[in-house]
Amino acid sequence: MVLSSITHSTAEQHSIDIGIQSSSFQWAVKPQLLLQRMQGKLEDMLLGKQAEVKQVLVCMLAGGHLLLEDVPGVGKTMLATSIARLLGGQFHRIQFTSDLLPADIVGGMVLDREDRGLVFRPGPIMANIVLGDELNRSSSRTQSALLEALEDRTVSVEGHSYALPEPFVFIATQNPMQYEGTHGLPEAQRDRFMMQLSLGYPSKQDEMSLLTQYAEGTRYEVTKLRPVMSDVEWLQMQKEIQYIYVHPSLIEYMTDVASATRTSVDCKLGLSPRALRDWLRAGQAAAYFEGRSFILPDDMLAQAVAVLSHRIELRSRSNNSSSKEQFISKLLSDIPVVKMGNAGKGRGKR
Repeated sequence: MVLSSITHSTAEQHSIDIGIQSSSFQWAVKPQLLLQRMQGKLEDMLLGKQAEVKQVLVCMLAGGHLLLEDVPGVGKTMLATSIARLLGGQFHRIQFTSDLLPADIVGGMVLDREDRGLVFRPGPIMANIVLGDELNRSSSRTQSALLEALEDRTVSVEGHSYALPEPFVFIATQNPMQYEGTHGLPEAQRDRFMMQLSLGYPSKQDEMSLLTQYAEGTRYEVTKLRPVMSDVEWLQMQKEIQYIYVHPSLIEYMTDVASATRTSVDCKLGLSPRALRDWLRAGQAAAYFEGRSFILPDDMLAQAVAVLSHRIELRSRSNNSSSKEQFISKLLSDIPVVKMGNAGKGRGKR
């Protein structure tokens, strides 16, 4: 059971304008309002997926990458394209196949006809929003080409490193493992994705609304979306997230959860320190999204399954996404959070 003594009055006291407090950046429009606008646009494109859209934005706001495990045709490509248009960034799509090579992703050295020297030709990974479609259909060698890009935001070719553009978000899709021609992602690869989500099929009512929009010609097209914020504003939000206060009891709770996965007889691969870092950042992003300058326990619990479940390996035969999510959910309910006291206690300047 999660305990917290934060009252509504305390929350109101600490719900301050984070942008003004943490930096001299001048916001023309409050960042939370910009995020709400972006959320509304995405919900218009993906009907009935309010919870999933918010988690996608939290993941991106925290500077993480997203892994979508879904069947074809549920809107994964449309989601990535919409995000790129709303951020005003460059969008590239990479179709992963069994014959795809690492150079097809990161780029390589080519001969310049003018000076007859070798120059670097960037690959499709050099974009603000990159969609890697059917990632688990490629070979392990090709998948490994993404390790440096996802963690260090650079690619190395012929001994030289090239920085990826900012902001940079990688959204990958993978087919369920029972599908023909799929290869499981290595543990190191999965650990570099902040969240794993599934959009799933829409409800009957939402699907009827979608078809009605197509029938009446009122369906809003992705190509008509316009940016709601600049890349400078998005990067500023990511900086301000780091000023969100985290109570020591929540940090202790996170380490207790990690320790439980590492010592459990049902788990052969526990959570890594990178997983806890991503969990912390996701919690800070969720609090920032709501306009708070501190994390509540519910912020951490709301992101836990999406951030943690794909990073563990179970010993049982049913080592699938559903079983991992159930394992993490039970773990969270079994480990209590210490009473937090005053949310602002112990706050200091960064």
